[in-house]
Amino acid sequence: MRQFIYSFIFTVLTCTSLYAQKDIKVEGKVVEEGSNIPLEYATVTFKSKPDNKIIDGGITDANGYFSVEIPSGTYDISVEYISYKAKNYLDKTINDSIDLGTVSLALDVESLNEVEIVAERTSVEIKLDKKVYNIGKDLTTAGGTVSDALNNVPSVSVDIEGAISLRGNENVRILINGKPSALAGFGDTNVLSQLPAEAIERVEVITSPSARYDAEGTAGILNIILRQKETLGFNGSFNFTIGNPDNVGLNASINYRTEKYNLFSNLSWRYYDAPRNSFNDVTYFDRVVDGETIEPEYRRIREDQEVERLNRNYNANVGMEYFLSEKSSITGSIFYRLGSDADLSLNNSERFNNGVIVEETLRREKETEEDNSYQIAINYVKQFGEDRDHKLTADFQYENDAEDGFTFLNEDYLTTDQTDPEPFQIEQEITTEDQKEYLIQADYVLPIGEDSRFEAGFRSNLENEVTNYRLEQENLETGELVVNDTITNVFDYDENVHALYSQYGTKFGKFSFLLGLRLEHTQLKGDIDSRLSDEELVEAFGFPIQTNFDNNYLGLFPTVNLIYNLSGSESDSEESITLGYNRRINRPRGWFINPFPTRSSRTNVFQGNPSLEPAFSNAFDIGYLKRWDKLTLTSSVYYQVETNSFERVQENTGQQTTDGIDIIRTIPINLSTNKRTGAELGFLYNPNKWLRLNSSFNFFQFETDGDFNGVDYSAKNTSWFARFSSKVTLPAKIDWQTNAFYRGARQDAQSDTDGIFSIDLAFSKELFNNNLTVSLNVRDLLNSRKRQSTTTTDFFERYSEFQWRQRQVNLSLIYRFNQQLNKRDRNGRGNGNNNGDDDFDFEG
Repeated sequence: MRQFIYSFIFTVLTCTSLYAQKDIKVEGKVVEEGSNIPLEYATVTFKSKPDNKIIDGGITDANGYFSVEIPSGTYDISVEYISYKAKNYLDKTINDSIDLGTVSLALDVESLNEVEIVAERTSVEIKLDKKVYNIGKDLTTAGGTVSDALNNVPSVSVDIEGAISLRGNENVRILINGKPSALAGFGDTNVLSQLPAEAIERVEVITSPSARYDAEGTAGILNIILRQKETLGFNGSFNFTIGNPDNVGLNASINYRTEKYNLFSNLSWRYYDAPRNSFNDVTYFDRVVDGETIEPEYRRIREDQEVERLNRNYNANVGMEYFLSEKSSITGSIFYRLGSDADLSLNNSERFNNGVIVEETLRREKETEEDNSYQIAINYVKQFGEDRDHKLTADFQYENDAEDGFTFLNEDYLTTDQTDPEPFQIEQEITTEDQKEYLIQADYVLPIGEDSRFEAGFRSNLENEVTNYRLEQENLETGELVVNDTITNVFDYDENVHALYSQYGTKFGKFSFLLGLRLEHTQLKGDIDSRLSDEELVEAFGFPIQTNFDNNYLGLFPTVNLIYNLSGSESDSEESITLGYNRRINRPRGWFINPFPTRSSRTNVFQGNPSLEPAFSNAFDIGYLKRWDKLTLTSSVYYQVETNSFERVQENTGQQTTDGIDIIRTIPINLSTNKRTGAELGFLYNPNKWLRLNSSFNFFQFETDGDFNGVDYSAKNTSWFARFSSKVTLPAKIDWQTNAFYRGARQDAQSDTDGIFSIDLAFSKELFNNNLTVSLNVRDLLNSRKRQSTTTTDFFERYSEFQWRQRQVNLSLIYRFNQQLNKRDRNGRGNGNNNGDDDFDFEG
């Protein structure tokens, strides 16, 4: 801003100068010392001697050059650029045109530190349809993953298995830069645990999505915006991490930008061991079948499982943005991921009758998985006229993911009361998955006057997934492995969504609104290739299934978002109220529909439901924001009614293992309604430069009403979660951050789950003029992120403990080069990636 003020002053002085002529030219070039990057908008000032008055001056162009005409005389010449040390030429007598040559400006470290103190703070912006959390320097996620970073965003929680929920609802849509992406793992949020946290610039929490966004996700949308390098020249960063349990990672982000194009890349490699453990204690009850009481083979079974998980991941994202003109650009990128996992599971099982162990076995499970995926994306942006908001964007995206999995299982007796026990079958599972996805999208934005905007667009998303599953079991008589025809199958699944939308927004005075309507056609199509006939499938699974189906749904999804600014133009604080309404859809994923069981153990299976239909929701949200100089307060209340909502239920299949243990099945069903009511409160408080506080609280209650197979699964549950974060700058400029999280107890139709409390700690120090960051963090300091729950049905009661990841200690080194200078973009061009932002936004 100071450079532009100088420019205005110089123009006025030029028009009113008393000098008769200016025929002496002074030229030069201004660059950054060390990197020689040109400094655009650097100011050159000429003060006459001895009265010390500003006579004239100029501003450097995009290549750092300046040229100023002045009358002859003696001057003090000053060359300045914000956050850099000024260079002065004192008592310079100028009688002829001269070239000052290349002027190198060095960074002003003290000034730069002041700027970084502001930049590292996490801040929140309230917009018409979202809250934008600009991710600051979160020390606890250094060397961590995107999932770790999301767990520190208000309204968002990541459970111990990596599942992401928004306001306690797991049906949340994950987007990368406004679009579905292979970076988000085709909807598998576990892939986010493989991407470095340093890649995130901001997270948009969209609880009332506008019509521009997909209608998928009844909870809303999390739009993860990745960092884009706007720095001229060659620049980048390297991140090295080492930790315990074994965690070694290297990430390189390299960028080269000129006036005509921008080359960018992000490369990462990670090796880690993420041991997990679980414990199950199941008590079985008598069953009554056709009036006859059937006693279980074992009254009680305890299982203690430990899993060693070795993972190697390679990620590469490279691309180029090319500026076709001052008003248009095209961006192409290729993303590639290679994952190689090797897991070893040891499951010790103890079986009781009358309180005495009658049998103990050890089950070994070796699993390997290779994941090979890539994404090709092309983005085109065209701006019209002088208004940068008048534009057309077009996107094409192709993604391919191939997974090959192999599992070997065997179980042996450690002790048994059987005189001649029948040996367990050796099992092999071979799974191949091939997934392809096409995205075609176009968006047009037309500003109408200064305060209104019309927008329209379309999107087609075509997805195909083929899962080939084969189970081979040992023939105990011959020792040969034989294919199990009951479970072996090929499932070919298509999900095709076509959408049109339009929306209109305007503001007048303190009131703004955004109205939109989206039309979506959904096709869910499946073809099951099984060795069994339809009659045999009914007998095997206990209910009729569709081996070939083609279901189509057409829906209208209106959205209304309003904001009223309570603060006056002269107020030193900001205050606003927001109101949102939207209708959304929850489409079942392929593994929720595939009726062939997947086996987490011999006695517990998960089975999809081909009859599962999409769920629809209507949601209302009222928000309030108040921002003072050092404190920001956000709050909201919300209400949602979802019809045909999904619920996982557990039931006894009526089948048993070869040694007489009942097999329990988990299956998703459509319950009639799910009503959710909640409220959230958050604050950001920065009382001093050395202290920053951040806290949020979310309370919610949901009520389900429905039955399945004659069993009433209606339930009412109240739960909550809260987080607190503090960041303190210690002596010697050492930063100390503490994050605490608690999730309250909750219930569903069959289970009661205890609360979870965890603490993360981190310390950080900047070295070598802030080019190197050294950080040490401990995630889950108390090793307490464990899920403990009790499930009760008519046939069994199960207590379980599950820990997805143990306490983790990481040491990270982050080195940056040539990243101090941010490009000023006079023409409004740059970053052609359409992040999905609504430009018609009003900050609260």
